[in-house]
Amino acid sequence: MKPIESARGNRKEREKYASRNLWTGILFGLGLVAFIDEVVFHQLLHWHHFYDKSTKDIGLVSDGLFHAFSWFATIASSFMLADLHGRHAFWLSQWLGGILLGGGVFQLYDGIIQHKLMRLHQIRYNVDIRPYDWAWNVIAALMIVAGLILILRTRHVRTHAEGADS
Repeated sequence: MKPIESARGNRKEREKYASRNLWTGILFGLGLVAFIDEVVFHQLLHWHHFYDKSTKDIGLVSDGLFHAFSWFATIASSFMLADLHGRHAFWLSQWLGGILLGGGVFQLYDGIIQHKLMRLHQIRYNVDIRPYDWAWNVIAALMIVAGLILILRTRHVRTHAEGADS
């Protein structure tokens, strides 16, 4: 097969599995951000537990469940990623956009819903929390915007490629 035909075949597979590339990235991003939150803020810094409205033992159990969730999300996305590679349908920019979107949406959900509305925990206690909340949520919003830009750029590339084929 000539290289140009191989590239077209690969492009067709990537387009066919574009949404799977995106969802694999979203799941990986969600698991990655949850993992970083768990390791850095829960275990290394001891700033909070996933659930701080009860005893420390309950907080540790909630951390374990949260950690298991992040682990399973990351592993599931890894299997989906391996499947995409096996089909020669992996699309890096679509996957990276999904990672940023999934990680950002999870972090923004955590910062607004779990921190402020449900008050399951705060980022840190006994300090002025506002700078921490701002940093948390602004980083989440930037991740979402960067992810959307990458995803929309792949859509733009797909639209131009379809026009070139016709």
